[in-house]
Amino acid sequence: MKTIIKTDKLCKTFSTGGVQQHVIKNMDLEIKEGDFTILMGSSGSGKSTLLYALSGMDQPSMGKIYFGEQEISTFRNDQLALFRRMNCGFVFQNIYLLDNMNVLDNILTNGLLVSEKKKEIVSRAKQLLLRVGLTEEDFKKFPASLSGGEAQRVGIVRALINQPKIVFADEPTGALNSASGKDVLDVFTEVNQTGQSIVMVTHDVKTALRGNRILYMKDGTIQGELHLEAYTTNNLDARRSKVQYFLDEMGW
Repeated sequence: MKTIIKTDKLCKTFSTGGVQQHVIKNMDLEIKEGDFTILMGSSGSGKSTLLYALSGMDQPSMGKIYFGEQEISTFRNDQLALFRRMNCGFVFQNIYLLDNMNVLDNILTNGLLVSEKKKEIVSRAKQLLLRVGLTEEDFKKFPASLSGGEAQRVGIVRALINQPKIVFADEPTGALNSASGKDVLDVFTEVNQTGQSIVMVTHDVKTALRGNRILYMKDGTIQGELHLEAYTTNNLDARRSKVQYFLDEMGW
């Protein structure tokens, strides 16, 4: 598989009260096309900071980030905004849907930033909404009337509408109950198995089981890596044992 993202000696430092905090330390990392990469580690290990850097939402303090052949770590803010719009989808724990727009319009607002072919975008939005388990009646609902699981599925469609090369997700099931969380993970698994690249931060072992690659972070570095076969319910027990053993070794 081709490499979609690569870092070279990536560093991210924050200054708090005159004290330098090194959150990402000299990290070399490659993300392959079609990977479902899971980032795990204790709070403060640098998971979300790494996610934001890889996606171009935050610029590194030192080092390089490549997206394909492009070195995005040298991009200006306006270049990064265009890069994200054309190449990346984002799903976060807080969905940030526009309250004054219904479900379909929330999706179209994002889609029409990239394409002026409104009929095509409307058709794709409706297909995706149906694909994640929403109904045509849901298209006209406003965010206030959606359940947490429904809102998160709308968030996934918004992330996918522009057919991004990679989707970044930061604790997307953290605020959901177990049933809604499973539904959302099923959607991620389905789109990954059609070739969509995903990088996801999570603290949840059940969520981690969906990935084919788990990176464990500690103090701004990758302490360990686990590779798995593609997720199926048939190999779930063996998969859970492998993941739990790996996390125990990492001191989870």
